[in-house]
Formats: sequence, structure tokens, C-alpha cells
Amino acid sequence: MYNTDWLKNARCSSHLFASEVAIHKALSNSNVRTFDPSLANFFFVPVYVSCNFSTINGFPIITHAREVLSSAVDLISKEHPFWNRTNGSDHVFVASHDYGACFHAMEDRAVAGGIPKFMKNSIVLQTFGVKYWHPCQDVENVVIPPYVCPDKVEKILSNSPIHGPRDIFVFFRGKMEVHPKNVTGQFYSKSVRTKILRKYKRDRRFYIKRNRFSGYLSEIVRSVFCLCPLGWAPWSPRLVESVALGCVPVIIADGIRLPFESVVPWSNISITVAERDVGKLGRILDDVAATNLSSIQRNLWDLKVKWALLFHDDVEYGDATWHVLVSLSEKLNTSNQKSRSFSE
Repeated sequence: MYNTDWLKNARCSSHLFASEVAIHKALSNSNVRTFDPSLANFFFVPVYVSCNFSTINGFPIITHAREVLSSAVDLISKEHPFWNRTNGSDHVFVASHDYGACFHAMEDRAVAGGIPKFMKNSIVLQTFGVKYWHPCQDVENVVIPPYVCPDKVEKILSNSPIHGPRDIFVFFRGKMEVHPKNVTGQFYSKSVRTKILRKYKRDRRFYIKRNRFSGYLSEIVRSVFCLCPLGWAPWSPRLVESVALGCVPVIIADGIRLPFESVVPWSNISITVAERDVGKLGRILDDVAATNLSSIQRNLWDLKVKWALLFHDDVEYGDATWHVLVSLSEKLNTSNQKSRSFSE
């Protein structure tokens, strides 16, 4: 009722929030899994909160997330002694949607609700990460990449190799409101996407499209630079799609904390532009193209970089789930060091 039943909808395991499914599957098949709970360092709680889709717009509805999570924790705390042993501090959840551990898609409501009290001691694998204090990441967490289907990536690359010709200089396809203040009274993307549209919609260097297109990955592999502006939250699946298909990501999301920052050389494979400077994008990217673009592309085309951001059915050395396990092991080592220091 918390996972398998949701998989009846095929989108559950393929949309941008599907890391919750992918990590569960990979761990279930992994040799790090034990069936003896007394030997376990961590307990993975496989609750799919992003698998309920709206019939109106097709987007995940996660307003039920807290209720479902509370039900799951109530179940495991009654039927298994391990949650109560540590008050859940060695239990791991996935929050693959906009505001992570607050389990809501809208920031104001996420902040108002805060992190559920019963999860305060746990570890959350979340796509939401920022470098400034934010109540929705005020919990032990690991920033993970959003889900991008590796099979789709390989299919595109089989037809258009990563080193192939790139006839699009700057690419973006996605939601860009002409009148940014929507029905919620908020400004989507802090108006960043609207400013890009107004400034560059007639600029021949920029390939900007607002309508959806299922084959847009074939456009990314043709592009030199791929814009990755914030949406409601700072993170975006475009970041992983761009890296996987060899397009230099242009990150426009102030204060974002990127996935696996200790191992992915983000400063060497991407360009960061401040939200206030979107009006200077053309000049900034022209300067990069004239100076160090080839160096950035060489770093970007390192297969290890792409591999680190993709989830697979089985844990593979250096892939996204592998780095999740590394991050957890580092937390375990840190915890053990603190315990030893306290004992001494």
C-alpha cells in the first residue's frame, strides 16, 4: 500500500520524481541489503509519496504525503522495534519533490507545515538543497539528483553522439509565463523565466520554446548551453538531462546546493549566473564560448560525471545510488567518530 500498489501507474517509475522508486529498486537488488535487521546500519522506508497524479494537469499530488508517511511510521514503530530503538535516526526516507523534507510542492505551505515531527531525527534523501538556512532542509539529509531515465539518455546518444554537431547555441524549453503572477499570487521562478523570454525570444542565438515536446531530449543533445533556471524550487531535472547529454548547464538558481557536490566537479562542468543577471546572459555565454568552452566540455563529457547522476535498476559502481550509499556511509563514520569522542 505504500509502494507496490502505486506502480500500477507506469508513470510512477519514470517521471522526474521517480528517484524514490529507483533507489528502492536498486537497494532491494543490492548486496548491501541484509535480511537480518540486527546487522543493518540503516533502514530504508519505501514510501512513494509522488505517485498520485492529478487527472487535470498530470502532475504529482503530494498533499497526502504527511498522512501516508505518518501511517507508515506508525506501522513500523508498532510492528518493529528498530524505529523506537533510535527514534528513527537510522531510518532513511526519499523526498524527491520540490521542498523535500517538508513534503509539499509550494514553499509557503511547506514552510508553514515544516518537517513532520516524527521525521526530525531521520535521514532524508532529497532533491531540494540550498546553501542558506531553510526550514525544509533542517534535518539530516543528502541532496540527490532528480530522476532521468538512463535508457532514454542512451537511446538519444545512440542516434546523436555526445560529441556530435551542436547547432543550437542556447536552449530552453519549459514553462515561461508571460504574466508571471499566477493565481496563487506568487511569481513563478521569481520571474526569472519570464525575463528570459522577454529579453531573448527574438534573439537568434536562443532557442526558447514554451510548449511541451516529448522529444525535447533530442534538442538538448544538439545544444551548446542549456538554461537551468529555478521553477518553484531551485532544482530542476534539466540539470541532469543537460549533463547526461553533454550540454553545458547554465544554472540560474541563487544559493542552490547541487547533488553530490563532493564528487561531481560542478564548477568545472557548468556555468552559474545570478538571478539578477539574466539580462546579461547573451554576453556572459558569448564570453564563455570565446574563452574556456572547450575546457568545460571536456570536463562535462567525462563519463564518470554523467554516471554519477543517473539511477539504474541495480547499484552500479559510481552511479547515483552508489553515491547515496557513499554519503550514508560517511554519515555513519561521522556518527561513530562522535560516539568515540564522547566515550573518551
